[in-house]
Amino acid sequence: MDVMDGWEWDDTLFSGTAAYYRRGRLPYAPGLADVLAEVLRLDGRGRLIDVGCGPGTLALSLAQVFHEVVGVDPDRGMIDEAGRGAAEAGVAGKARWVRIRAEDLPADLGSFTVATFAQSFHWMDRDLVAATVRGMLRPGGALVHVSDLKTETRTVDGLPYPAVPYAAIDELVRRYLGPVRRAGRGVLPQGTPGGEAAVLARAGFSGPRRVVVPGGQALERTPDEVVAGVFSMSFSAPHLFGTRRDAFEADLRGLLGAAAPADRFSERQPSTEVFVWGRDSAPL
Repeated sequence: MDVMDGWEWDDTLFSGTAAYYRRGRLPYAPGLADVLAEVLRLDGRGRLIDVGCGPGTLALSLAQVFHEVVGVDPDRGMIDEAGRGAAEAGVAGKARWVRIRAEDLPADLGSFTVATFAQSFHWMDRDLVAATVRGMLRPGGALVHVSDLKTETRTVDGLPYPAVPYAAIDELVRRYLGPVRRAGRGVLPQGTPGGEAAVLARAGFSGPRRVVVPGGQALERTPDEVVAGVFSMSFSAPHLFGTRRDAFEADLRGLLGAAAPADRFSERQPSTEVFVWGRDSAPL
């Protein structure tokens, strides 16, 4: 397992975070579904598997360009939220949610046109999962790795409200939970791994083709949304604070109130970075 030395996945990793996701996490860049439909030449007849689907954020945004979407995630709260989201979006009839670890695939789920990983691959036994998922893809299929673009600078210059004080929030989390990043019942002194390209090449994928869906759109966020964002993160999941959770939230809200007396923050939509890997050796 190449995840992180000395760390093992456990089922508390995202415990209690699911209810905060849709309110607290920033969406992917507008137009992502259209871009993927063009790049992958989707005609609405394929099957999608979203591995580590969380509350269905990506899978639901792509439901319009597939005949069926299947989301898999080991967290019961995430699967429940995904089901609710599918019902609200009117796509429950074409969406299926399976509580399972990626390492336990293929789980008789069938074959797929596209497999997506949206900021989830780093939590997995990546060599095992990559090889397994490649075997689940149909000829001509693709694996798509989706994440926020990490290299861009997003300022609030020209926007009406102050920026979210992320550095101060991080410092507050460290005051409560210590200087080493928490993850479930363990810690991640070195953070999560990168180097997806080497892993996917080892598994036999070709590519990748890189596409950036531009962000930059102006967003307004409330303190409630920022608090939800904090509690949606594995490293600041509600359960990690134990009996000090309420005290942490009170301090967090105090920090936010001091930073934005009008109870509004400005932020810019992140761009979305997409890497498309082919199952086969043919050019993408």
